[in-house]
Amino acid sequence: MIRDPQTLEALLDAVNRFVRERLVPAEAIVAETDEIPEDIVREMKELGLFGLTVPEEYGGLGVTMEEEVMVMLAMGQTSPCFRSLFGTTVGIGSQGILFDGTEAQRKKYLPRLATGELIASFALTEPDTGSDAASLRTTAIREGDHYIVNGTKRFITNAPHAGIFTLMARTNPQDKGAGGVSAFIVEADTPGITIGRKDRKMGQRGAHTADVIFENCKVPASQLIGGREGQGFKTAMKVLEKGRIHIAAICVGVAERMQRDALHYAMERNQFGQPIAEFQLVQAMLADSQAEIYAARCMVIDAARQRDAGRNVATEASCCKLFASEMCGRVADRAVQIFGGAGYVSDYGIERFYRDVRLFRLYEGTTQIQQIVIARNLVREAMR
Repeated sequence: MIRDPQTLEALLDAVNRFVRERLVPAEAIVAETDEIPEDIVREMKELGLFGLTVPEEYGGLGVTMEEEVMVMLAMGQTSPCFRSLFGTTVGIGSQGILFDGTEAQRKKYLPRLATGELIASFALTEPDTGSDAASLRTTAIREGDHYIVNGTKRFITNAPHAGIFTLMARTNPQDKGAGGVSAFIVEADTPGITIGRKDRKMGQRGAHTADVIFENCKVPASQLIGGREGQGFKTAMKVLEKGRIHIAAICVGVAERMQRDALHYAMERNQFGQPIAEFQLVQAMLADSQAEIYAARCMVIDAARQRDAGRNVATEASCCKLFASEMCGRVADRAVQIFGGAGYVSDYGIERFYRDVRLFRLYEGTTQIQQIVIARNLVREAMR
């Protein structure tokens, strides 16, 4: 749902200009240094990117799902590391507070998240717990007015920069399933928290992940999201469902960028006396990519509109994440193929995108997890 086309158009114009004039020229330096320049971070905050999904009453822009998708399509026209910096804040890092937090929790944290003063991270994955999120081992044991947290979280995006963590921990050790898991807001400067070294990843340099270790970390009971134990897994699933549409939109945007680069290269690169874009086998690759990009874009916008209309889109969100992330990988592969030998060296940039987009099929639910979610939902619906 688009509330005000003129306001959205102004926002998209600003984001597109920012991407074109500031982010694209900075791609190479970020890839080389593994750091996003501070002046760019400041401009992201000034644009309101950290507050996209925070309601206006808490100082954010309060965009709808469809509007968020449109912004992510624009952000996808550059290296995905830039989106990652604010993506955890507008998505999985803050939405648990918005969905299930108390009013006091929302008032305390959402305005600071909206301005970018705080960066939020989502601490769910563990060394031995990834797709099977309900089996997490990090514990939060109640002692008077506090919980004592112990455990290690792994691959936590923006952990080195986070001001708060949306933490999933087991408050009932006797309940080994989802019902024993609770959600907390844990401030990063709480004693007992250690951030591990930055992970050295295949791609997405400039987007940092690291372990977060909790050792007898004393968290006030007031930081329990919603003030209720046992709701953490439900909160996580609600957050991830929305996040899957968000990630699918980024996949489409990045695929569009790679397709555009591949097309331009094919029109400029001459072989046998003509541009390789004139060769039918190259045209077939371009055509297949375009058809898949269009299909994914339509899926994402449709799912966003259904969610804005209040419908249950658990299946549609997983369909979007599955198809768009796999599509993006295929587009990247074809783009490298069109570039030929030039696609395998770093000077042309397409090999960086090839490495960057591989992550899309893994985080916020692997392709295989999406397949399971979709199939189970189909069976459940058929049995009603």
